[in-house]
Amino acid sequence: MKKNSLYALAAAGLLAGFGATSAMAADLGGDCCADLEERVAELEATTARKGNRKVSLTISGFVAQQVVAWDDGQESNVYVTDTGSVSIGTHFAFSGAAQITPDTSAGFMIKIEAMNNDSLTVGQNSDEGPNAMSILQGGGGNALALESAYWFLKSNTLGRVSLGQQSSAADNQAILPDGSGSLVQANYVMYDVNGFTTRAGGGYTGFTWGSLANCQGLNGYGGAFGDCDGVPSNNVRYDTPTFAGFSASASWGEDDMWAVSGRYAGEFVGFKVAAAIAYHETTDETGTAGPGVPTMLAARNNGGLDIGHLQTGAYIEHVQSGLFVYGAYAQAYNDTTASVRGAGQTNPDGEMWYIKAGLKGQWTSLGGTTIYGEYGRHDDSFTAGMYDAGVNASELEQYGIGIVQNIDAAAMQMWLSWRHYEGDVTCANQVAGSCAGLGLGTGSNSLEEFDLVKFGALIAF
Repeated sequence: MKKNSLYALAAAGLLAGFGATSAMAADLGGDCCADLEERVAELEATTARKGNRKVSLTISGFVAQQVVAWDDGQESNVYVTDTGSVSIGTHFAFSGAAQITPDTSAGFMIKIEAMNNDSLTVGQNSDEGPNAMSILQGGGGNALALESAYWFLKSNTLGRVSLGQQSSAADNQAILPDGSGSLVQANYVMYDVNGFTTRAGGGYTGFTWGSLANCQGLNGYGGAFGDCDGVPSNNVRYDTPTFAGFSASASWGEDDMWAVSGRYAGEFVGFKVAAAIAYHETTDETGTAGPGVPTMLAARNNGGLDIGHLQTGAYIEHVQSGLFVYGAYAQAYNDTTASVRGAGQTNPDGEMWYIKAGLKGQWTSLGGTTIYGEYGRHDDSFTAGMYDAGVNASELEQYGIGIVQNIDAAAMQMWLSWRHYEGDVTCANQVAGSCAGLGLGTGSNSLEEFDLVKFGALIAF
């Protein structure tokens, strides 16, 4: 509470007291103002303030929880999970800014993830998934994890420079154009089944579903395929102002990871359009992960990690009817020097594509509704460890349907959705003992199909 407001309240109280009896005014004496200052200071010390006199403070975030019923072809169960760490799960954030000149401002962001049932890490034998962000940072399975902490300087004319732990210029770029209102519930990253072990021939294999939608050379550290630079890192980032709907970003950090991206958003002839493209490259063996990763990678690349990733996404909506289509595509470029198979051999360049279409409308007084169907595919996007074990090719398909209902009065979303996953893994004939350690045979191996149903809600603050 600002001091001026407290003075006004105190003055109102004094005037009320004066109206009740004029004798009290004579008894206040010369120390009245000093006493009032002391009481105001005491009250301020016990009151949560919205920033200080220079810098504003805003607390925001959301809580998201869902019931997930799953069936892996042999076993079925029901869990309660979050919607996934790293940007789309339960979190709270502190942000603020201060005006330096009419054109220039400075500000900050601190974002904390809070979950012990991360959908990224639950599996058949773990219904309490530890926070994936905490694991990546080397902090074990803590429920709280620092997602972002950075400051920025912004000029309306020249753009914004930010420094600290934050999203790179490529993070989430292909996902963000999705204006369907179902981004959290349905996107191409393996938030739902990442930690579930696949099955073949009734038994467990040696890899998860997330291993088939992977960022290859980084063995999953740094993001999931389609968003391979998807974990906030320590970097310097520049964002241009927006000109006629166009904007661009560039970032560098983490010895060495760099990224560039471009975006457009606009509306014309009755259509909303949004699009983005991004490219990032890294030669940093640790990526954004914590201790232990260089040791894991040293056996296969001798310090020669070199991986690039292109992603693009676009969204179009017919405003009057509410019909929409969203699509995304990603391609990896893996130039890591060697694997245990021998010099010059490394993972193939995987690719991903995803499409979602549906209808948006205001059919109830509660808020807008989104109905959608989705399909996605990942080809040859398996892990470096799987390649070393003898895998030569993989295919993962996902499709599903869902409905999202907004409840405007509570800043809330509720959803019900179904998803289906199926996959195939091919093991090389020329590799001795090909895939034996993965529970697969030589040649093509069809995986047991996986289904899940989600019912949940998100409430923002």
